[in-house]
Amino acid sequence: MSVSMPRASTRGVVFIHSTSTALCPHITWALESLLEAPVRIEWTKQPIAPGMVRGELSWAGEPGLGARIATALRGWEHLRYEVTEEPSPGCDGSRWSHTPDLGIHHTWTSAAGDAVVNEDRLRSALAVSKGDPEAFRTEMAELLGTAWDQELDPFRYAGEGATVRWLHRVS
Repeated sequence: MSVSMPRASTRGVVFIHSTSTALCPHITWALESLLEAPVRIEWTKQPIAPGMVRGELSWAGEPGLGARIATALRGWEHLRYEVTEEPSPGCDGSRWSHTPDLGIHHTWTSAAGDAVVNEDRLRSALAVSKGDPEAFRTEMAELLGTAWDQELDPFRYAGEGATVRWLHRVS
């Protein structure tokens, strides 16, 4: 006798904060490959980066899909993006932020979207800082992704009011 267990499901959003128009079809193809469904992203001008566009796509799928999306988009020149994945049973939420200058940063997130730093990472930051408050602040800024937030914030606000489309993976 076998028992069929329901698959866990989660959802998230891919925010392309800025990219060249030449990369748009490649981004779309990468997302279609991972989501196993047609993808339509409404590309709009990115006001703070002349010649660049922005777009976003909501997705639903199995836990871990956010990491696969973030990895697939990694390394493309002039691409700024974030991928979020909501918490699901047995899995923490996550956010991956990427900029051309800084590369990729991952942080776990709470149900409210706040960054969560686990115990081992906190202990490591304390050990590395050796009691120096400034060194500890530097370590915490790295853990929280402060540099990524500072670089992406202007791009995030330039996208306010954009439409969001939900894409559900059916399998």
